[in-house]
Amino acid sequence: MVAATIDLLKKELPVEEGSLVLSKDVKTGLVLVDVVNGFCSVGAGNLAPVKPDKQISYMVKESARLAKLFCGEKWPVFAFLDSHHPDIPEPPYPPHCIAGTDEARLVPDLQWLENEANATLKCKDCIDGFLGSVEKDGSNVFVDWVKKNQIKAILVVGICTDICVLDFVCSTLSARNRRMLTPLEDVIVYSGACATFDLPVHVAKDINGALAHPQDLMHHIGLYIAKGRGARLVSEVSFAAL
Repeated sequence: MVAATIDLLKKELPVEEGSLVLSKDVKTGLVLVDVVNGFCSVGAGNLAPVKPDKQISYMVKESARLAKLFCGEKWPVFAFLDSHHPDIPEPPYPPHCIAGTDEARLVPDLQWLENEANATLKCKDCIDGFLGSVEKDGSNVFVDWVKKNQIKAILVVGICTDICVLDFVCSTLSARNRRMLTPLEDVIVYSGACATFDLPVHVAKDINGALAHPQDLMHHIGLYIAKGRGARLVSEVSFAAL
């Protein structure tokens, strides 16, 4: 039933994806959204997968591959880390990614970024990383990163496709359209390096207040909305001879 619904949705709401070949001709930055243990490592917390998840595992693998390649070329990398104060809830979600715990750290395959001079890490305590980048003085760490590095395109990967990734992409596109992110022109979402969680209907119905969240369905919807807001979607990312 679920598979048939997803197939119907993809037919009625098709998402066209291209491919991306990265080169030095366009200054591109990599944005990693919440590739932290609390969302990606089995059993790491309330919102972590309870068993190995193929979509999430592939997202982590591709995110790590791209991070290595970007840093190897000294191209800018920006990583959001979901990080919450234990006394400040984030409804409708249960406590997760509490600051100072292993949940709020990057997954093991990306923890080397903590000591990487080419990477900018930003802890955020809200769904939208663009909003979470606002400092007390009104400045925005992400905006400053784009301008300092004169980035013309960002490649966005991470989790969850339809939540944190989507909110960040939509806000970034709005900011770009208002000329707040000059010289940024292109916001690119790599579908294979994005993932979301799975909460099937038969499981959700037994959890008070929970909404069903079929993984493949919500992943597709997240990508569809991102494209509708103006993001460029790609299913393949490669590097030109550098």
